[in-house]
Amino acid sequence: MDLLPAGCHVEGVRTRTASPQFLALVGTVVLWASAFPAIRVGVDGLGVAALSFLRLAVAAVALLAMSPFAGVRLPRRRDLPLIALCGLTGMTAYQVLLNWGEVHVAAGTASLLIAIAPVFSVLLASAFLSEPLTRNVVVGSLIAIAGTAVVTLAKGFSGFSAASLVVLAAAVVQGVYHFASKPLLKRYSGLEVATYAMAAGTVFALPLAPEAAKATVGAPAGALWSAVFLGLLPSALGFVIWGYAVARLPMAASTAALYLVPPVALVVSFVWLGEKPLPLELAGGAISVAGVVLINHRTAKKPGPAAPASGSLAADPTRGGAIKPASREPVALDAHATRQRH
Repeated sequence: MDLLPAGCHVEGVRTRTASPQFLALVGTVVLWASAFPAIRVGVDGLGVAALSFLRLAVAAVALLAMSPFAGVRLPRRRDLPLIALCGLTGMTAYQVLLNWGEVHVAAGTASLLIAIAPVFSVLLASAFLSEPLTRNVVVGSLIAIAGTAVVTLAKGFSGFSAASLVVLAAAVVQGVYHFASKPLLKRYSGLEVATYAMAAGTVFALPLAPEAAKATVGAPAGALWSAVFLGLLPSALGFVIWGYAVARLPMAASTAALYLVPPVALVVSFVWLGEKPLPLELAGGAISVAGVVLINHRTAKKPGPAAPASGSLAADPTRGGAIKPASREPVALDAHATRQRH
């Protein structure tokens, strides 16, 4: 992967500057990794319900506001049930479960547990979409689950808590989101699917709005800023720059970058919150990531995705365009564009 465009020479050696797509990929990893400690700060000051609603609402408003300029189309009516499922599982349920889990589980540990979400989406695709259940999928799934067990029991059976299971439940619903979004990604861009799902998730989270209104009164400034940060940056901007990167990089490069989210989250959590992961947690996280890498090894040699159709942000982030109904022609895009998010 060329990280630097050709152009300058120093003492006869060709040098390059970082490409925009590489910077977008790095930015995505940092934003999604920083979400875990930000959740910890926000949930301490606002509570689970308020933080869940505020993050979704801020992200939905931001994505909908940029939709006319990003060429985001109106979804077809027949796709609304699937969009609703994506919003309920990948947005509302995921936020509530992860936020509740981080009340009792360290941010870095939560990132390690969430890393196995692709295992559930692959297994669901094998069961319901007739995707082949290869040896790599089976062995990789077992390895990832074993690594998760190590992370969960790193402090011994006395350290095991229901909160760890809640975070794992968040990984399961994220896996359901990946599975449910796959048919949509054949007709819409990754940014479009994220926008639809975020809006639907906010609607499902409306019962939490009264609690959010109460919690914001007198809430610490740090908690409020964390909610705004989570909505604008990891949730909204994260999807924008991720879509830009995956449209221009090989599948293997963009997918491999996602494996960096847990270790970066551990570093950010240490710097921000002073959390020190146990050696067994680090080992278990490495085992889980190795399992996910093995699962995805079957697609490592596939060519990178074609750029989305003209008008979508992933094709050209500076290109304007009004919201319009989706065409009947499918859009070529990356089926993994919303694979792991935080």
